[in-house]
Amino acid sequence: MGEGDKKKKKGVKNMDLNSIKESIVKNVYHVTSDTKVPLHNHAEQNEIFYCIKGSGFGVLEDGEVELSAGKSCIVPAGTMHSLRSEGDLYVSAFLVPVVDDRAV
Repeated sequence: MGEGDKKKKKGVKNMDLNSIKESIVKNVYHVTSDTKVPLHNHAEQNEIFYCIKGSGFGVLEDGEVELSAGKSCIVPAGTMHSLRSEGDLYVSAFLVPVVDDRAV
């Protein structure tokens, strides 16, 4: 293990992993062609959408990501985003806190 690896491992040991685990928010959404999800962002959290069933799009401020069963879309903190579907889209969504050097 190199010196850089030792520093990384030491940093992970100092993180409050239970606090991070408890702050992750989990949801499941069903988006239809009639669903209007307003553009929004999460300043302190990344959002991960994982498509369970159906198809649709993760709408980002600079484009769209096609979603179908088994596909995912990661939205960085602060990025305006939404979801849309022309049929049925079922997604699991996870809000994960941004962890930076202050949390180490």
